[in-house]
Amino acid sequence: MNKPTPVSRQELTPVHFIERAGTVHAERVAVRDGDTCWTWQEFRARARRLASALRANGLAPGERVAFLATNSEALLLAHFAVPMAGGVLVAINARWSASEIAYVAGHSGARQVFVMSDLQAQAAEIPAAIARRSTGADLEALIASGSDARLDTWLRDESDPISINYTSGTTGRPKGVVYHHRGAYLDALAVSLEHQLTRDSAYAWTLPMFHCNGWTFPWALAATGAASLCFPRIDTGALWRAFDEGVTHFCAAPTVLILLCNDPGAHRLARPVRAITGGAPPSPTLIARMEALNFVLDHTYGLTETFGPFCFNVPARDENAMHFDTRARRRARQGYPNVCAGELRVVDEHMNDVPADGTTMGEVVMRGNVVATGYYRDEEETARAFAGGWFHTGDLGVMHPDGAVELRDRRKDIIISGGENISTIEVEQAVSSHPAVLECAVIAIPDDTWGEVPKAFVTLRDGVSADAAGIIEHCREKLARFKVPKAVEFGSLPKTSTGKVQKFVLREKEWRGRERRIS
Repeated sequence: MNKPTPVSRQELTPVHFIERAGTVHAERVAVRDGDTCWTWQEFRARARRLASALRANGLAPGERVAFLATNSEALLLAHFAVPMAGGVLVAINARWSASEIAYVAGHSGARQVFVMSDLQAQAAEIPAAIARRSTGADLEALIASGSDARLDTWLRDESDPISINYTSGTTGRPKGVVYHHRGAYLDALAVSLEHQLTRDSAYAWTLPMFHCNGWTFPWALAATGAASLCFPRIDTGALWRAFDEGVTHFCAAPTVLILLCNDPGAHRLARPVRAITGGAPPSPTLIARMEALNFVLDHTYGLTETFGPFCFNVPARDENAMHFDTRARRRARQGYPNVCAGELRVVDEHMNDVPADGTTMGEVVMRGNVVATGYYRDEEETARAFAGGWFHTGDLGVMHPDGAVELRDRRKDIIISGGENISTIEVEQAVSSHPAVLECAVIAIPDDTWGEVPKAFVTLRDGVSADAAGIIEHCREKLARFKVPKAVEFGSLPKTSTGKVQKFVLREKEWRGRERRIS
């Protein structure tokens, strides 16, 4: 049999997408950032100029280039120019503290850190010896010094690093997750297909580009020729105006969707807008609100280690004919691996598959094209998380008879009360269905009789009131008695910079003074 040759093989990299878009979609809008707009031809030229300038300034193959920026044309440009130049992009979380940002700059070994003007204070602790700091003005000057001629690629293997994404660091120092060109290329194609992007789509950047490289959407938009609209921060009023003016797609965590639904200007849209949500299962209440406003909600599941969206909830053929409660439960599932992802299993402690009965819980493990190669400069953690040839998510779930996976909890979030396992997600969904509840989190608290019992921490919607007794009674109508929260506390929820609730902060308060955090 004939073996592959340079004639029949090209290493996969999303750099190909912008090279093609600059020709095929030359006059279409690529990016809008504030009052400035670039076509795909102009955007490709800027990427080439920045890439050539980085090389001219001494960038070596595989060296890291960091960007500290909110959603902007500059950060979108970096997703193409840095790998085009042969470097590895480090998009730093702009919501982190100065000390966390300094740690990432140092740990990644970035040779240069570009810091946008409104984030200079957060970069104050980056030691001068670690990396050269450059401003937005420096970036524009660098672009102007480059050439818009096509560069020869330095890529020799599609498994080489394209970026390093640092986790949010809720339990310790951030870990650098290493992405490869192959995974970035394939996941971008997969999300384009799942989100139904076309050359006529207009995508609103509500999801931070520094979070899992924006779930690979910077590259997906180039693959399809769709337009980007940059939102540096969540402004629900501006988003509603953008939906009315032509935005067709966006991604957001459930927290952001809740804010959108409760904005004073919320209204049913004249045409449907597609939204992908992830990070937590959307509650049936949220699903119903989004549908009423004419959003088409796609549910995805993944982790930083899987380039973001590994799974999508694919609707059943007859789903729209189902009773709403049944349909909402199905749509809260995490679903199936995307078309390019790879394999997913739910296993017991011996790595045996659990029965596909929708009941037996096990750990979700993954492997395939869109799994990272490991953690940068952390062999011990890489060996632990990727043991046995699978990535161990630490998430507990079930496999349904139809092959769909559904999360039931993080391993550390399981509540064992009187010998019965309680899923905090199930309790949270029951609490969230109360009309006065904006959002909630449920954790285990110690109990002298049952060992552990659920407690709900609740944020109420503006202008409405509720008491603990009312919420508990509401949950009694939806949950088995042993699953009902035994206590409710009202107030704002502690969150990470990416909007995830910091349950460890809540646990710390409730279990303070005890030797163990389980009973």
